[in-house]
This record gives sequence, structure tokens and C-alpha cells, in this order.
Amino acid sequence: MGVEGGLPYVGMVMAECAQVGLMILSKEAISIGMSTLVFITFSNALASLILLPSAFLFHRSQRPLLTFSLLALFFVLGLFGSCAQLFGYAGINYSSPTLATAILNLVPGFTFVLAIIFRMERLDWRSLTCVAKSVGTVVSVMGAFIVTLYRGTPLLAAPSPIDLQHLSLITQHSEWVIGGLLLTADCIMASGWLILQASILKRYPAQLVVVFFYCFFVAIQCGAVALIVERDFSAWSLNSTQKLIAVLYSAVFGSAFQVGVSSWCLHMKGPVFVSMFKPLGIAISVVFGVIFFGDTFYVGSLIGICVIVVGFYSVMWSKANEEKMAKPTGLSSLQSPNQKTPLLENNIEET
Repeated sequence: MGVEGGLPYVGMVMAECAQVGLMILSKEAISIGMSTLVFITFSNALASLILLPSAFLFHRSQRPLLTFSLLALFFVLGLFGSCAQLFGYAGINYSSPTLATAILNLVPGFTFVLAIIFRMERLDWRSLTCVAKSVGTVVSVMGAFIVTLYRGTPLLAAPSPIDLQHLSLITQHSEWVIGGLLLTADCIMASGWLILQASILKRYPAQLVVVFFYCFFVAIQCGAVALIVERDFSAWSLNSTQKLIAVLYSAVFGSAFQVGVSSWCLHMKGPVFVSMFKPLGIAISVVFGVIFFGDTFYVGSLIGICVIVVGFYSVMWSKANEEKMAKPTGLSSLQSPNQKTPLLENNIEET
């Protein structure tokens, strides 16, 4: 695998790092009174403004024709994204970013099932590659829950005199059940979002344009609801540095960068590849907690991270094998190598 082949892997790791940072900053902004709807509206509106010039300039020579059906699909994609963000931020507000990164590890399982239902992946138990992908997905999710539910003996205690009560990612008095249900709904919507976006990118492969319309419609949808729900105009004020930083970070790294990179990887590698980096998110959040917040590193975290790595490597190995098998036949990135495509259809797509 060359440098170009490794870019999607590097990109998705960076996107997950950005996601962990977004969870921390959004939790801080919402906890000091910022409306979730206003936060989503501002961040996506700013992201769409950032993406507007680059999207249409970058794809000016190879941009497919926009049709009403495509715009309708963009609107539905935005609706999935709006619901996912609302459920996600509300779940974080009721619980914590740690619980969010744990439950988001259900996304690979949901996405894999949906990809099989919509025939983006084919389940063939006679194929070693397919078995490795399926087992690896389950193992990664199990590893994520080991990190969350099992602590064990502390390996690295935090000697830092920093006010850990303020900086801790785990909320002491939270409604975990409500938060967990909301975050599970977020996972379902996020999985549907990945499948729908993969389908759209197959018809309209201009990734930045798709991301622009996604952010634009999310801002419109959440803004319209916020105008009805938030009658007090003071809710629209960014009257603190924390709120402003959270909105700017969400717009640049949460929407423009993270969604843009994820969309590119989705087009290159497929929805299962993108979703498999979700278990890596909790490992990243543990590392961030130890380095930047002085959290204690437990045996459970070490075991869970090792299990995640094993499952993750299993899936990546199977994806690499699929790509090797697909090269001679010219299959698209959204198809399983077991799916046979007529030679004439391949030649038409390549031209």
C-alpha cells in the first residue's frame, strides 16, 4: 500500500481526533446554557460558507449536473444529519463525551447490517475475507465496551494538581439512561446517513459539493426549528468565549474538515470502512484524557484498546484483500468483490 493508499487511513484517524475534540467543546458550550439547535445552526451555517467557494471551484471541471431529485436527496441527507446531531448533542448533555464515544461504537454494527440489506456489502461465510470483516467488526465493538465498562487496576495515576472535577470527561450527576437512549438514536441516524451518503456519492461523486449542501440544509432545517423553539433572542447570542470557540471549532473541524474527509473516504472505501473508525474514537478519547486532562489510565483501558486494535486490523486486512480482488475486475468502491459486474457496464463507467 503506497502513500496514496494510506491517505484514507490517516484522514479518518484525524477525523476521529477532531470528533473527540468537538464532543468536549460542545459539552462545555451546552453546559453553560447554549441552545443545541442554535449551536448546530451556527456551526453548519459557518461551515457552508467556508465550503461554498472551495466546493464549486475544486469541482468546476468535473461537476455533474444538479437535478431536483439530487437536491431532494441532499435535503434528506441533511435531515438525517440534523436528527443525528440533535440526538448526539442532547445525549452528550444528559451524559458525557465518554459515554458518547462508547455508544457510537454501535455505528459499525448498524452500518454493516444496513450495507448488507442495501447490497453494498455481501455476506458470504465461505469467504475468509468476509468472515474476518464480520468478526473484526464485532471484536472492535466489544473492545470499545471493555474500555467503558471495565476499569481494573490503575496503571497511570494522575498526579496533576489541575482541577480534575472541572475537567473530567465523566459527569457525576447525569441522566445516563436518557443520554444512552438519545445516543443510540444518534447511532441509528448516523448509520443511515452513511448509507444514504454512499448512495448519493455513487450518483454524484463531487464530495465537497455534497458536503456543502449537507451543511447548508442542516443549517436551514435546524435554524427554522430554532426560530420556533427559541423565542428568546438572547439564546442566539455568542456572549462567551467558550461558545464562540465551540462554534468555530465545530464549523471548521467538526463540519467542514471531518465531514469532508469522511465523505472522501466514504467515496473511496465505502461506508463500512468509515464506520470502523468509530471504535478507534474511544481509544483516542482515553489517550486525550490521560495526556491533556490527567485522567487515570486503567488496565481495562489497555485491554480494551488492544482488543479494538485486533478487531480494527482484522477489518482493514479484509478491506485490503477486497481491493486486491477488485482491481482486476474494475469494481467500484461500494461493491463487494463477490458481486459480478458485466464488462460492458464497467467500460461505460470508466469512460
